[in-house]
Amino acid sequence: MSIRHRSLAAALASVLLATALSVVVLLRPGTPDLVPAKADANPGNRDVIVHLFQWPWASVASECSTVLGPKGFGAVQVSPPQEHVVLGGKGYPWWQDYQPVSYQLNSRRGDRAAFANMVSACHNAGVKIYVDAVINHMAGGASSGTGSAGSTYSHYSYPGIYQNQDFHHCGRNGNDDIVAWGDRWEVQNCELVDLSDLATESSYVRGRLTAYLNDLVSLGVDGFRVDAAKHLPVADMQAILGGVSGSPYVFHEVIEDSAFPPGEYAGTGDVTEFRYGDVVGNAFRDANLSNLNNLASQMALASGDAVNFIDNHDTQRNGRARLTYKNGQTHALAAAFSLVYPYGTPQLMSSFTFSDNEAGPPASNGVTHQVTCGSGWECEHRKAVVANLVGFHNAVSGTGVAHWTSPSSSRIAFSRGNVGFAAFNRDGAAWSTTFSTGLPAGVYCNVATGDFTAGTCTGGTVTVNGSGQATATVAANSALAIYTGALIGNPPSPTGTPSPTPSGSACTTVAVTLESSTTTTSGQNVFVAGSIAALGSWNTASALAMSNTAYPLWRATVNLPAGTSFAYKYIKKDASGTVTWESIANRTRTVPTGVCAVTYTETWNVPGGSTPSPSATPSPSASPSPSGSACATIAAAFSVNATTTWGQNVYVVGSIPALGNWNTASAVPLSSATYPVWTATLTLPTATTFAYKYLKKDASGTVTWESDPNRTQTTPTTPCTATYPATWR
Repeated sequence: MSIRHRSLAAALASVLLATALSVVVLLRPGTPDLVPAKADANPGNRDVIVHLFQWPWASVASECSTVLGPKGFGAVQVSPPQEHVVLGGKGYPWWQDYQPVSYQLNSRRGDRAAFANMVSACHNAGVKIYVDAVINHMAGGASSGTGSAGSTYSHYSYPGIYQNQDFHHCGRNGNDDIVAWGDRWEVQNCELVDLSDLATESSYVRGRLTAYLNDLVSLGVDGFRVDAAKHLPVADMQAILGGVSGSPYVFHEVIEDSAFPPGEYAGTGDVTEFRYGDVVGNAFRDANLSNLNNLASQMALASGDAVNFIDNHDTQRNGRARLTYKNGQTHALAAAFSLVYPYGTPQLMSSFTFSDNEAGPPASNGVTHQVTCGSGWECEHRKAVVANLVGFHNAVSGTGVAHWTSPSSSRIAFSRGNVGFAAFNRDGAAWSTTFSTGLPAGVYCNVATGDFTAGTCTGGTVTVNGSGQATATVAANSALAIYTGALIGNPPSPTGTPSPTPSGSACTTVAVTLESSTTTTSGQNVFVAGSIAALGSWNTASALAMSNTAYPLWRATVNLPAGTSFAYKYIKKDASGTVTWESIANRTRTVPTGVCAVTYTETWNVPGGSTPSPSATPSPSASPSPSGSACATIAAAFSVNATTTWGQNVYVVGSIPALGNWNTASAVPLSSATYPVWTATLTLPTATTFAYKYLKKDASGTVTWESDPNRTQTTPTTPCTATYPATWR
């Protein structure tokens, strides 16, 4: 339920917690007196709903075409489209839209034509439209005046639609308002904070409401969220929906309480599960994730009856939401969990920013601004850890949880059958370990940290061996997610020989990972520009973006044909578009044959594996760093020539925090991309003496140390790099 009157905000704070109702109903075929279920208009299992709260119709249309469709979202919940009250004297609060004046489609978000264009654009993108339908009431007594389409009205008079006899006048409490929230009759026959309560038992009123919903269906609307659903008896709801054309998907508002258990509404379809935001929100807020594998037992509804959400527009404002956009990354991780763990149908929130709980969206004179993310519009659904996991959710549909692990309360990981694997780390330190993923062997894009497009990955990659195991690091307060729909190559063989395809021939396409240790200033990002189309053909506007999930190491992976020769450089771009090139000669590489993946680890402005470029492909130069200046840290390149048995991986551990303080559980994993040479580049403090050794771990966690004595090094103060090659002993 929503706040409708500023003067009643204090009273509503307690009312909303006890009574704000939302039930999501998927009307099922064969249910007596109900509309049959609508066949999903979208391919596969695209069921993720995003609530673009208060977005204008033109912005919703654009978002469907550019973001939601390509990312795999199933539907948008849009704000009420009917004519509503206009409360300029109260600053055009968000809740004015929940006080209908007529059923004309003319709101502060746009008119009927704009609404119809939005529906068409979203359908063309494969995205459904669900309307927030306000059918319990009309306007409040304090709101009489002129509506958003110019209609005049008063509390119980809406010319051409409703008059006094079409409303409940329950005769209780001196003002017809609900007071006894445990009294079913009063909740369904008295007024919710002075809002004129429609007599939905009346055949005339039912007909008007059905006609409104049918008008929306005629424009292509796919379903409805029924606002304040528990204030309508189930029989009234059935009668209203029973006359709606087609078979729309309907979801109602119901927070459980002693008078209205959610099971009452689950009999007619799905129900929004308000406990979900309590349990999952608390778990991520408090970094206590280990009990989430028992999630279903903590809910009021079975998974098949539930629609889950971390927060919605009401709980953000009434204090129930444990997490909102204001919690940043922690809120995003909780939303990501809702997409990868199998409970209910996920609904995501996309907010506008606010400090006043009653403030409306960004607007001028009450007309809502078009959406520009970051300019008063929060756009939580666009964060990579959220948007990229919609595809993960669609891919793993129908699979169960396996390989659950939780070594501490702040860390969990699990697979979804043999299709996907996810890990969440709410700890303040990185989590490096060998996971049992259940996935086929391959090199996968970590979609929680980067985009997977046309076989390329802007984030980190994870290599899964033939036993389904992967050694990986999940950064502090971060996530990892890999799935078979984001496979970018085959893994190297454990003996270092080329990884054959099933026919025995070498891979024709190689997953090339470029890593550069590069420090940046605020607002700068790092890219790879090069001589081939995949690297932008030297066009900086088309350069390959790199991810900095392990800053200062920037990483990008691109699939290239074996044998391809190319030249390239790393560049930096700032927010204004200014480009800074490396000052060294162009780097050059030739993609090897006989392998399916290769990693090149390099340092900004430090040549390595490169020769001067041909004169035909020069790149702009940049001024080098001052010669001989001292460094705050160095990029230390560790490498060790070490043969392993299948399932073993190599690590480095030592006497300083960056090397795990001799704790084998915190040892740093090395990459096998150039097997039998294992490599890693680490950021270490300058002028520091440390001891270290290499070790091997197998799938069971057994540790094998190399022989004595300990190795020792002292890091330099200049230059800003060091190389420590070794051979296992």
